[in-house]
Amino acid sequence: MQPLRSAIASTFYRDLGIEDDDIFVSDGAKCDISRLQIVFGSKIKMAVQDPSYPAYVDSSVIMGQTGYYQKDVEKFANIEYMRCNPENGFFPDLSSISRPDIIFFCSPNNPTGAAATREQLTQLVKFAKDNGSIIIFDSAYAMYISGDNPRSIFEIPGAKEVALEVSSFSKYAGFTGVRLGWTVIPKQLLFSDGFPVAKDFNRIVCTCFNGASNISQAGGLACLSPDGLKAMQDVIGFYKENTNIIVETFDSLGFKVYGGKDAPYVWVHFPGRNSWDVFAEILEKTHVVTTPGSGFGPGGEGFVRVSAFGHRENVLEACRRFKELYK
Repeated sequence: MQPLRSAIASTFYRDLGIEDDDIFVSDGAKCDISRLQIVFGSKIKMAVQDPSYPAYVDSSVIMGQTGYYQKDVEKFANIEYMRCNPENGFFPDLSSISRPDIIFFCSPNNPTGAAATREQLTQLVKFAKDNGSIIIFDSAYAMYISGDNPRSIFEIPGAKEVALEVSSFSKYAGFTGVRLGWTVIPKQLLFSDGFPVAKDFNRIVCTCFNGASNISQAGGLACLSPDGLKAMQDVIGFYKENTNIIVETFDSLGFKVYGGKDAPYVWVHFPGRNSWDVFAEILEKTHVVTTPGSGFGPGGEGFVRVSAFGHRENVLEACRRFKELYK
């Protein structure tokens, strides 16, 4: 629907030079990530934050971009794992990265909850320009940002020449099952031979996808009305209150806690412990489901992710059980 594309452009990209026809409405960011992998093909090298959303690496494996899984280092060959940890402020040392063709970058990050600063994203855009790389910027949690950190990669000068952006209604409006998202590909984004990336993506979309349903698009349009935007902000505010409860709980127990400010995830450090063992311990002794950090890459070892998505009474009960377990 043209009105939805216009509403997305005016709501999320006002004054950023993004036009309605730069926006591809889809059935969600995860689905678009796989379609983008088809665009870029198998003969590329990709870089990914470590830890990060598993779909980036998994879709690369499926496309045949990687080598075999190396059990000793818990990595696939031919992927540049960009370590993001508390020591580097959850932003990779780009000087240590070998040249990638594609860079997956999520801010705020799933699972760490870290939101990149303007200075950091400026470094990332410069790195991509210097190396002829394309950034796939995942902004699925952008509305959770409460400070001055950029909500879109296109806030960074020059980004339209090296980046595209995927996003979603899932985390703002509970559309995880309804399925609605979008991808922004500026006209300035070109392959090395000068061919527009958007034209190739349009061909893939028209071939592999029949479009998001009119029902879900109508729902998305309602979300971007004044009443809908207020409702989404209320939902985000509710989940951020949940996040504060979780952060305060683990803080009170003496754990190092990260994230939680600009994302619905809390990244809890269990130094010296295997993250799957911690996950199993919490599950077996409290019947609360967390996510083991190593499921997001080797850089997640020693952490677990705790999600704020849930009813308030469930979050309070889970935190009571955490206190009983780790008091």
